[in-house]
Amino acid sequence: MKKITFIICLLALLSANTKAQTLFSFDHQKVSVQEFLKAFQKNNPTVTKNKTKAIQDYLELYINSRLKIHEATVRGYDTLSQIKTEMANLRSQISGKYMHDQDLLNRLTTEAFQRSQKDIHVAHIFIAFQDKNGFNNKAAADKKRDLVLQRLQKGDDFLQVAKELSDDTTSNKNGGDIGYITVFSLPYPFENAVYATPVGKYSTVVASHAGYHIFKNLGERKAMGKIKAQQILLAFPPGIDAAGQQKMKQLADSLYDRLQAGDDFSKLATTFSNDYITANNNGNMPEISVGMYAPSFEEKLATLKKDGAISRPFKTAYGWHIVKRIAVTPVVSDAENEANKLALQEKIKADSRWDHSQDFIFDIVKNKIGMKNYPIPDPLLWSYTDSILNKKPMPPAGRKIQSTDPLLTIGDSTLTIGDWIKYAQTHRFKKDGSGPENLVTVKNNFFKQSMLDYYQSHLEKYNEKFGSQMKEFKDGNLFFEMMQREIWNKAQTNLSALQEIYQKNKSKFQWGKSVDAIIFYCTSLSAANTAHALIQKDPIDWRAIVDKYSNQIIVDSSRLEWSQIQSLKNTTPTKGLLTKPVVHISDNSASFAYILQVFDKPTPRSFEESKGMLVNMYQQTLEENLDRQLRKKYPVTIHQKELDKILH
Repeated sequence: MKKITFIICLLALLSANTKAQTLFSFDHQKVSVQEFLKAFQKNNPTVTKNKTKAIQDYLELYINSRLKIHEATVRGYDTLSQIKTEMANLRSQISGKYMHDQDLLNRLTTEAFQRSQKDIHVAHIFIAFQDKNGFNNKAAADKKRDLVLQRLQKGDDFLQVAKELSDDTTSNKNGGDIGYITVFSLPYPFENAVYATPVGKYSTVVASHAGYHIFKNLGERKAMGKIKAQQILLAFPPGIDAAGQQKMKQLADSLYDRLQAGDDFSKLATTFSNDYITANNNGNMPEISVGMYAPSFEEKLATLKKDGAISRPFKTAYGWHIVKRIAVTPVVSDAENEANKLALQEKIKADSRWDHSQDFIFDIVKNKIGMKNYPIPDPLLWSYTDSILNKKPMPPAGRKIQSTDPLLTIGDSTLTIGDWIKYAQTHRFKKDGSGPENLVTVKNNFFKQSMLDYYQSHLEKYNEKFGSQMKEFKDGNLFFEMMQREIWNKAQTNLSALQEIYQKNKSKFQWGKSVDAIIFYCTSLSAANTAHALIQKDPIDWRAIVDKYSNQIIVDSSRLEWSQIQSLKNTTPTKGLLTKPVVHISDNSASFAYILQVFDKPTPRSFEESKGMLVNMYQQTLEENLDRQLRKKYPVTIHQKELDKILH
């Protein structure tokens, strides 16, 4: 039996949750009612009739399984190198997902989906902390912020205020109009401010490292999604006057008339468009998503209601445009779409909104596990660090510090000055390569990473779900090892025992009505039909046909009872019969059979022909014996009062 498949099946049988009333106990081990019921419901989800008997039968099976696992532990199988390796591999594979706040991820996913359903037209006022000379002047920024707010509260037009007062250099042209945005278009604090602001209103002030920001919701629309389009752009050259623009409009109008008469858009784009990148690609633009282009361009594109629709010429600051809608990919509107959820979550995890996903761990470490920061003054620590990492002279005070001195204790783990030096050595420079990182920041990051490392190494203790998953997998490995050693290997290798069973039960090992047959297994019904037609023409040459289609057909030649051949259903076989292909619903593969010989009367099976059944019989005997031995070694006490509650 394949180990992975076996363990997956067993995990459904063994599901741990020990915080409940005890159902049964053995050898100082207690198994809870909830633990048993969870396993029962996984394996019997649709039981409605005779549930009492189903529970009683399953309880016997469950007890036997728990006893085998306990015996494997007593024998020390959990210390076997292969089991320890598999446990370590699983831990490394799954622990990461428990190191982030899954509730936060779910909330952010729901929020991102809801925000993705609409686009918001936004204007922006920016007030910089730096003055024109590049010096920080927060007092001046505060004064300007207050002036902007007074103007807005008085009812002055937001776009006009932006033109006059915003430090965004483009605002004097566009009044702070930054076009449409959707989820993930802006930094998360800005996005929050925009989506919290009603249409026609302006937001509260949002502070960033650069200055103050105020947003206005100019309008909303149903999410545009992504649009594939072609464009003809008659671009304005520098310094063009009104007459020149009008002349270009006349050309745009004539091109539009030609398009309406049936002329080819691709040909005209290649010939006339000044957007040389798209002109060289038949006018095809990169897929357009919200915020990529000026609002006026996006709005015109959004008015095209069907694929193939062509806009009238329209003007932007860049020139005269004619656009043709090719296709639209709408945003996903089903909140339960799993592929979309995963796509949103990938974006969430790459965004600043995910920065606080591990805060819950820091809270657990500080408030539950406990940590102690040893009072080594930072200047002393910096001097020691510089002397080690930057080869600077050691000041007299620094000589008081030793690499073995404790710096931080988390739970039962102490980190030393030496641990700090190792961390600082690889993390003392900024990630962008722009220079050394501030040592205060490096130290804070060291403390955070130490908390994360401790929590992850003790995850079973602090995350019940993770602990249960690891225990289930460990139990599955122990159960498999027990079955392999005590039952499966013995049943396969003890030929004398198999011979003895065969001799004592020869009359039971009979062929029913059977055939010698070649079974052709094909990847699809189409492949089966092709092979069937060729073999029907020349059955003797079936090997050559199989060789020709070896990537689509495999064969098996054996003796089988009529009932074992699906394509023989409702058919009496004859020598030379080629059955019709049948489809296997589980994977849409197909098979058919070529009958070589027919046996229409029962005949004895040889030892070799009976071996599969013999192994199964012997395995059953071995397992029954093992269960009796374990029940004797570990007497089981069933708490009848709790069992009665389940049964009635």
